Amino acid sequence: MLFLVVSTPRPERPAKVASRRQSFWPWIASYQESGICRHVYARAGRGAVAVFDVASNEALHLILNEWADIIPAHFDTYPLVDLEATKRMLASQAAAESG
Repeated sequence: MLFLVVSTPRPERPAKVASRRQSFWPWIASYQESGICRHVYARAGRGAVAVFDVASNEALHLILNEWADIIPAHFDTYPLVDLEATKRMLASQAAAESG
């Protein structure tokens, strides 16, 4: 299951949470190495966006709780569909329409 996660940290002074923010990158790197985090980017200003490939909603829930322990934030989550799955679905719909 693919999810896009957009974090918006609590409105604290950046200097106040700088050390916690630094610990985020080694933490997320472990998920990148395992393939669970496919992409991660820092947002301009504060926050981050990441694409996770997880087996379940519970797995995503665990990751977001760990993330919030490092940097308290609001998370917007968007379920995504793999590009190849989308192509297969469209081909199936087109075939059904023409048949």
